Amino acid sequence: MQTIDLPAPDGAIEAVLARPDGEGPWPGVVIVHDATDFGADVRKHVTMLAEHGYLAIAPNLFSRGKARCMRSVMRALWFTGGRNDAEATPVRDILATRDHLLADPRCTGRTAVVGFCMGGGFALLTAPHGFDAAAPFYPGLYGDFRSLLDGACPIVASYAGLDPSLIGGAAKLRRSLVDLGVPHDIKTYPRVTHGFANTFGAEPLLRVTGLGYNEAATADAWQRIFAFFDQHLTEQPAGD
Repeated sequence: MQTIDLPAPDGAIEAVLARPDGEGPWPGVVIVHDATDFGADVRKHVTMLAEHGYLAIAPNLFSRGKARCMRSVMRALWFTGGRNDAEATPVRDILATRDHLLADPRCTGRTAVVGFCMGGGFALLTAPHGFDAAAPFYPGLYGDFRSLLDGACPIVASYAGLDPSLIGGAAKLRRSLVDLGVPHDIKTYPRVTHGFANTFGAEPLLRVTGLGYNEAATADAWQRIFAFFDQHLTEQPAGD
């Protein structure tokens, strides 16, 4: 894994990049972190995806200062309901990260975006902007999904049944994707809560309260994601 300075429309940002063993080329995956920080958890996911055969990169959306960046995040995901999403700084950063992968000769030209919580919201918000697949975990995005996801790539989404912040979110997403004709795989894990696929510094305390990482749900979610990616990133569609 290496840390790089990645050019973006609003100024360079930090990113971490990992490549599989071998010569490639490989499909590319952009990993978007949650709202807590850009730390060990996101690096773990970058490493894991590289080990599974993907050219993996994670941009630090807080590179320009967390307080300043959070204002852009809240405007894009929560306060404006995704309106003018292509103009949001985090969206431009994510798309610049995807473009960095596409410019790498070791990338096949197919890319996906994975995100957690805040990052899951951005995985949905950027799904109509040139990715081949999107995999949001408990995505924090609010607004009219039918308009936000018009033209979206195939989506594999994972929700938590005990998540008070996204009640009805999975059903809302499913209805919208059915209406739009977008291929999808949406699953809610009934006995887990928001953040079940992430590990945090306070994990021991979270486990005592019944919150935090859930190994079984996480393993099942990634199994679904890799099968979905095999279909949309690896297999050649008819006519290619």
